[in-house]
Amino acid sequence: MSEVDLTAYGIHVEDIRRNLGPSLLYHEAFELEKDTVIAESGALIAYSGSKTGRSPLDKRIVRQETSEKDIWWGSVNMAIDESVFAVNRERAIDYLNTRQRLYVVDGFAGWDPQYRVKVRVICTRPYHALFMYTMLIRPTRHELANFGEPDGVIINAGSFPANRYTTGMTSKTSVDLNLATREMVILGTEYAGEMKKGVFTMMNYYMPKQEVLSMHCSATSDEQTGKSSILFGLSGTGKTTLSADPRRQLIGDDEHCWSDNGIFNIEGGCYAKAIFLNPESEPEIFQALRFGAVLENVIYQNDDHSVDFSDDSLTQNTRGAYPIEYVENAKIPCVAGHPSDVIFLTCDAFGVLPPVSRLSPEQAMYHFISGYTAKVAGTEVGVTEPQATFSPCFGGPFLVWHPSKYAEMLADKIKKHKTNVWLVNTGWSGGAYGTGARMPLKYTRAIIDGIHSGALSNAPLETDPIFGLQMVTQCPGVPDELLVPGNTWTDPGNFEQTSRKLANLFHENFKKYADSVSAEVVQAGPEAS
Repeated sequence: MSEVDLTAYGIHVEDIRRNLGPSLLYHEAFELEKDTVIAESGALIAYSGSKTGRSPLDKRIVRQETSEKDIWWGSVNMAIDESVFAVNRERAIDYLNTRQRLYVVDGFAGWDPQYRVKVRVICTRPYHALFMYTMLIRPTRHELANFGEPDGVIINAGSFPANRYTTGMTSKTSVDLNLATREMVILGTEYAGEMKKGVFTMMNYYMPKQEVLSMHCSATSDEQTGKSSILFGLSGTGKTTLSADPRRQLIGDDEHCWSDNGIFNIEGGCYAKAIFLNPESEPEIFQALRFGAVLENVIYQNDDHSVDFSDDSLTQNTRGAYPIEYVENAKIPCVAGHPSDVIFLTCDAFGVLPPVSRLSPEQAMYHFISGYTAKVAGTEVGVTEPQATFSPCFGGPFLVWHPSKYAEMLADKIKKHKTNVWLVNTGWSGGAYGTGARMPLKYTRAIIDGIHSGALSNAPLETDPIFGLQMVTQCPGVPDELLVPGNTWTDPGNFEQTSRKLANLFHENFKKYADSVSAEVVQAGPEAS
């Protein structure tokens, strides 16, 4: 355990434990956190309290002259004054100073040494320390001894609430980012994912300043050619599942950058959804959740500590964090050449988008900025239809610049490196949710295999009459009749009506971006009704 001085932050706790490994953090968790147990697999089971997901409505960025013109202000990036940040920071520091023991995790974000960022996390819970020890890139002993001052700091006082009467606060939760001091302060939430996404938000601001595109995506590479492939997609579209491919090397499952050197993973670990996890469909993820991994908010059996991954009584958002080297085919270091293919994943619960389409550069920008997927109807009374979700650049809550900046950077890199772009629908076929059926995973895997092998590069295409997409009509391992969605519906009139309904939702969503892109990009969307 190496020493670290936190007095510069105003912290005067004597017992500070820095970069403890998993064995010691397990011991500390059992000592301090009564609900913590070891799963049958060896992973640490921990609970995040009342917050079992991120709190995007409580995220704030300090409005400052040096960065004010850069920020995409609005519902994603809400502003607070420096004085408010100072109040919240002091509240967090005061709380930390009441603790007898603190944990510090120093690690790196970014596997490419040219763009590597030093991150420091200060927290009170062993569970949080183990989580960030897992998710950051772990320094060697030599690197830790020479770590120096960090480039970014997360001050996690999440066990202590924000003051709701502080200007700009809307709840007891506050996640505040100061771009000038490169500090993030967390109050009122113990959900570990806030720290992970805090690092990503920082990278989303600083990397584009260096002409490096930061991306919410997974990535794999071909061991023979060294070329990579990146998969964008919102939660539930299959991004993590499809990147866990035994035939390819895993670069990472969630956050990457694309520089002039190629692509590199931001993280040292993976953070996979665990709900309904099973060893048959996702063996790589299942076997990675062993000693050193963190299982978050899962339900287990008292007799043998086996996890019931189908139990969502606490939350649907059960998660597992594990070091990337736990994946057998992970490529270490997590860097690769320029992508041969960019894949946008969507789970279309309306059942009208093709299983796979090839996109033009303008369509790529349109669908990247749109970031569409659909959630199935929930248990709320009266909700019977799919709900469309649009998240710009497939990572709206973490963007700092306007979406058009990231889209323009992506378009430039696609053009420069002659990268193919595809839209893959992992959602419903033969009808919308409730009538049709979700596309079997084996067929989606066959589509991804066809993209990577080059089999789809010369496959026959057919133009979708409403969305204008170039639908691939033949793919090895996939029945032809599934590849044109209109052919799978029993009622052609209902199919067209549903297609136009979704098209109108695309149009309505894109209005807020139309003034920031070219006319060609606007026209690359679906046909207006």
